[in-house]
Amino acid sequence: MPHPLRPAALALAALVLTGCGAQLPASPEPRSSPGSATGHYPVTVENCGEKKTYDKAPQRVVTNDVGITEIMFALGLEDHMAGYVMPDDKGDLTSVPWKDGYAKTTWLSRKTLTKELALDARADLVFAGWNYGFSEEDGFTPAGLRRVGIDSYLLSESCRNGRGTARGVMAPLDALYTDLRNLGRIFDVEDRAEALVTGFRAQVAAARDKAPKGSARPRVFLYDDGRDKPLTSGAFAGPHDIITKAGGDHVMKDLKDTWVTVGWETVVARDPEVIVINDYGDRSAQQKKEFLTSYPPLANVSAIRNGRIFVLHYVDLVESPRNPAAVDALATYLKSVSHG
Repeated sequence: MPHPLRPAALALAALVLTGCGAQLPASPEPRSSPGSATGHYPVTVENCGEKKTYDKAPQRVVTNDVGITEIMFALGLEDHMAGYVMPDDKGDLTSVPWKDGYAKTTWLSRKTLTKELALDARADLVFAGWNYGFSEEDGFTPAGLRRVGIDSYLLSESCRNGRGTARGVMAPLDALYTDLRNLGRIFDVEDRAEALVTGFRAQVAAARDKAPKGSARPRVFLYDDGRDKPLTSGAFAGPHDIITKAGGDHVMKDLKDTWVTVGWETVVARDPEVIVINDYGDRSAQQKKEFLTSYPPLANVSAIRNGRIFVLHYVDLVESPRNPAAVDALATYLKSVSHG
């Protein structure tokens, strides 16, 4: 499972954020058997600017990445999946909110999602995203799948915006809600999708109520990785909404992209009061913290001077049904360290 801007060889960090399991409504039975000849179909949804029509619910979906897979699980659609692709270092999946989905679904590969894998799985739909599985560089694209008769659904966080390969056409949480509603229509589980969106909005609203406000909002920087230059979040990646709705002032909110590389001099100039570490990749969160606290150019940055470093996991920060719980966890932390 590649990071949005990383080679596929990097591993996924632990998935479980203690105390941040999302509270989900029970899965209702579909109004009718998805794919049957009912008045529900055909349905048309808009996905990354393209209108797509479905005459029936896909039956053999292959997903790439943990967040994408858990979107399907949250909607109760594991019976419509041929399997998922995810690296070995996936954490303890027996205690996550969607453990039953993992237990019922086939783990197809610990490596990269490919056209050959999708064909072997007899997939009728691949749910992935640009740099979340799809990449011209790797030769794995929706157009390539279309040529062999396999449909694709693109993760809305990854939609390209027309400026080269830059990504981002809507706010990150809106991307999550859009995908839940679209998939709800595609699979005839709209009630389930709407219940999830309503519950997630309420969870985020409750977090915002307790979050720092006004001048008490601390400046926050998201650190993914990188020594010479840090990889961070722009305005269209998950951390932007998580930081903002948790009561933080996202110091890279002016970057109109998803995951981007910046210079350390920019970080120093914007003087974050809190740094959020993405626990993911070859280096542990502790190793990243040790680097940040010992890197001389950052010595006078407020977050380093005051020891204000908070850790979230990869699955909390990319588009996934764990995003609202991450807002709540960060809001609690920011309130505890805010100056208001």
